[in-house]
Amino acid sequence: MHLLIAAAGSGSRMGADRNKLLLKIAGKTVLEWTLKAALASKSIHWIGIVGQPKDKSSICSILDNSVKLIEWINGGSTRQQSVQLGLSALPYDAKYVLIHDGARCLVSPFVFDEIAKIVSNGDAVIAATQVTDTIKKVNKKGEIIGSPPRSDLWCAQTPQGFPVEKLKHAHMEALSRGWNVTDDASLFEHLGFPVKIYDAGPSNIKVTTPFDLVVAESLLATKKD
Repeated sequence: MHLLIAAAGSGSRMGADRNKLLLKIAGKTVLEWTLKAALASKSIHWIGIVGQPKDKSSICSILDNSVKLIEWINGGSTRQQSVQLGLSALPYDAKYVLIHDGARCLVSPFVFDEIAKIVSNGDAVIAATQVTDTIKKVNKKGEIIGSPPRSDLWCAQTPQGFPVEKLKHAHMEALSRGWNVTDDASLFEHLGFPVKIYDAGPSNIKVTTPFDLVVAESLLATKKD
């Protein structure tokens, strides 16, 4: 299985002066924890890290020697553009691909393997967790206009898995139609392609804010090296 790791994030919402994936928690950088899980996966045999050129030397310096091939890929100005460039850099024989946010450093090897198993059957699938809070729909005046049923709502996560050619087609359609999305599953939704849900649980958080760092630090500190 081929894996693309989106690693072009900034530290703006974190209040950091660098890519948040280079911040350390529990003795390792955020990206190192993510790679640790990916490299422990039984399914993944190729990893492409898609990042900004300015971060290349810093990120490549933390990569350890591994039997699994890790390649650097220059990303674009948006996540969508970065994934497009990542897809173009996949080996010619790649039939299926997992897309994962480098900032989701609490992901487990088991989740990678389960998503890989589902996508290998030809299905598109995303990791997700069911909403537990009551969600309110609010208008521009800040007034509540509805409360969608919780049972129908899920928080999208990564990894997300897709057949490569179908995902490439979806990105080409996005370019031609001017679609801007925040995850690849949204492209499939626009095209009417089915996408399955895999319940990865609430701990698979994306490290975005200082509070997330505290949560991740607490959980990762309990893991053995």
